[in-house]
Amino acid sequence: MPSERPSADLPTPATSVPVENSPAPVTTSYEVVAKATTSYDVVGRMEGVVEVARAESERGELVLRQRTEPDGSTTLELRANGVFVMDTRETSSERALAREALARHEAPGGVLVGGLGLGFTLAEVLADPRVRRVVVAEIEPALVGWLRDGTVPHGPALLADPRVEVRVADVADVIGEAEGVFDLVLLDVDNGPGYLVHDANSALYGRTLLGATKRAIRPDGLCVIWSAAHDQALHDAMAEVFGDAEATAYDVDLQGRAEQYWLHLARVPSTA
Repeated sequence: MPSERPSADLPTPATSVPVENSPAPVTTSYEVVAKATTSYDVVGRMEGVVEVARAESERGELVLRQRTEPDGSTTLELRANGVFVMDTRETSSERALAREALARHEAPGGVLVGGLGLGFTLAEVLADPRVRRVVVAEIEPALVGWLRDGTVPHGPALLADPRVEVRVADVADVIGEAEGVFDLVLLDVDNGPGYLVHDANSALYGRTLLGATKRAIRPDGLCVIWSAAHDQALHDAMAEVFGDAEATAYDVDLQGRAEQYWLHLARVPSTA
C-alpha cells in the first residue's frame, strides 16, 4: 500500500501538542533497532531488507522494516505478528479512505481515525482545512512512538499538528465513549474483516459495534471501513445498522502485483 518518499506532500504544522496515553497499563517491550534516517546498526538483516524497529506487547510482535526496491529506492514496511500490514510505497487506498469520506461531507469538522498505521490516512485528513479536530485511536504505543520520534520520518510533523489528539487505546473503547461527536469515522485497523491483525478486532465489524459507531457520528456523517477484499457480511451489517451501505473498489499495485482494495461506506441519516 504506500510511496517511497512519503514526506514530500505531507503538511508541516508549526506547533505541537502532547500525545495522550491511555490510563490503562500496557505491557510493551519497545526497541528502536535503527533510525530510518541514519546508518543502520541492526539486529536482523535479509537481502535487501533491514529491520528498523521492533516492539512486543500482549498482542504480539510489531516490526518496522526497510526494504530496497529494484530501482534502488527504499520503502518502510509494517508487519504485525509476521503479517504484512502496510508500507510507504503504495498509499493510495489509505489516502482514499480519507479523501472519499471528506468529499462526501460538507463540513467534516470532527474526524475519528481508527488505526494510526504509518500516518497516510491522517495526513490526508489534515490536508483538508475544514477539519478542526482529529482523534486518532491506536492500540500500539510503540507505533505512536515511532511516528513521534522520527523512526517513521514523516511522523513528527503529523503528530505535531494542533488539531491532532492521539489516544493510545482500543478504537472500540473510543467509539463506545462517544455520542454524536464525529462527522467522520474512518477505520483501518486490520486488512479487513476477513484478514484480522488481532482476533479481538472481529467485534468492530459486527452489528453491536457498528451500532455504537453510528451513535458516535453526527447526523449526515459517515463511517468508512478499509478492507483488503469486498466483504458481503460487513456490507449487509452496515446496511442493516445504518439503513444503507455501499462499497467502492480501488486498483493498486502491491510490490508489482495488481490488487484491489475496498472501502465500505455508510451514512447516518440526516435529521433535516
